[in-house]
Order: sequence, then structure tokens, then C-alpha cells
Amino acid sequence: MSGCITYGRQCTTGLPGWLFVWSAGIGAVSFVVALAAPALPVRQAALTTQLLAECTALLVIVSYYA
Repeated sequence: MSGCITYGRQCTTGLPGWLFVWSAGIGAVSFVVALAAPALPVRQAALTTQLLAECTALLVIVSYYA
């Protein structure tokens, strides 16, 4: 792992980059909805969506350096 980060050698391809972009976008939209929505059920659903999207983005990052 340190060789990949330091020298760019032996890096795995990881998950596709579009997955990171979509999960980051969904997480950002869900963040805004979770803060701005007046109804509690909508805010709870947005928060759940945001957490799942952030976990997906984290999975992409971790799988790249695995």
C-alpha cells in the first residue's frame, strides 16, 4: 500500500470512478435535503441516503489503495 501511495507502483484499479462521483453527488444532495426539509420523515430518509452514499464513496477510496 505505501508503494502505491508514494511511488504509484502496484496500485489496484479499485472500483470504477463513476461510482465515487455518483455517491459523492448523492451524498451532497442528501445533505442539503437533510438540513432543509421541514418534515421529519424526509430528513430521516435523506440522512440515511447520505450515510449510505458516503459509505460507498469510502469503499471506492479504500478499494483503490487495497
